[in-house]
Amino acid sequence: MILVIGGLADTVTELVCARLSACDYPYRLLDLSRYPAGYRLTGRWRDGYPDGAMQGPGWRLDLAEISSVYVRFLGSEGRLLPEAPAESAKALSAEADAALMTLVEDLPCPVVNKTAGGISNNSKPYQALMLHRAGLRVPPTLVTNEPDVVHAFHARHREVVYKSLSSVRSIVRRLGPDMLARLEHLRDGPAQFQAYIPGDNVRVHTVGERTFAIRVKSEAVDYRYAHRDGLSVAMEPIVLPDAIEHACHSAARNMDLLLAGIDLKVTPDGEWYCFEINPSPGFIYYERHSGLPISAGL
Repeated sequence: MILVIGGLADTVTELVCARLSACDYPYRLLDLSRYPAGYRLTGRWRDGYPDGAMQGPGWRLDLAEISSVYVRFLGSEGRLLPEAPAESAKALSAEADAALMTLVEDLPCPVVNKTAGGISNNSKPYQALMLHRAGLRVPPTLVTNEPDVVHAFHARHREVVYKSLSSVRSIVRRLGPDMLARLEHLRDGPAQFQAYIPGDNVRVHTVGERTFAIRVKSEAVDYRYAHRDGLSVAMEPIVLPDAIEHACHSAARNMDLLLAGIDLKVTPDGEWYCFEINPSPGFIYYERHSGLPISAGL
């Protein structure tokens, strides 16, 4: 029995459930939008693995019956919190999520993906080291809260972008005159700066040993938000060079990710750079635009 942990308000989780139904694979959905109310987890650890059961609306599932898991945790939006004062409700919800994460982490079956596998996404500098070790080139990068250091980095590379250091999504922007004038605010907290790499973006999804690679053509610095600047996005499937495909799978394996979304860029001269690896990729966007059957592969 396949266990899906997510919320149907999330289009990626919805697509996974739809694909499982279309393939006639039996599954149970633990709907995080209503968790923990209406659900019950019981059990204890024996020989390093959890032994017990999970109950949801109208169903019960022994943990030993779970053959694999797809999990995509939700934020606080779109969730029904437990009946308690606001702060207590948030604490109870966080504690319930932690219990679920702990349970899933130790199940003796494939889990897409375990929390430990994606922990590097919380620190982009650390993740960059892991990508480099896997054989992927990373752009020249600076992490600092010192304005003078940023000015020197900008003078050296001339074109620079800035972005978040953590797993919190941010919009990648060029470091233009308006932002350079505000660098004194950087003293309040560090940011990540990278030399701008020209060329086409390439999004690679590794699904087990399979590869789904997509070239993204757009004039936007961050194509995910191209529409905000009135710019277009076009996608097409591509075949990766063998060395790059091998390095992508090596990075995913090193992080214990059965499913990964890897962001790369190929320059006009054919040089490849990698920006990051996403342990819970929203692949529906790429499947819709490219036609590649990523969800079927999963």
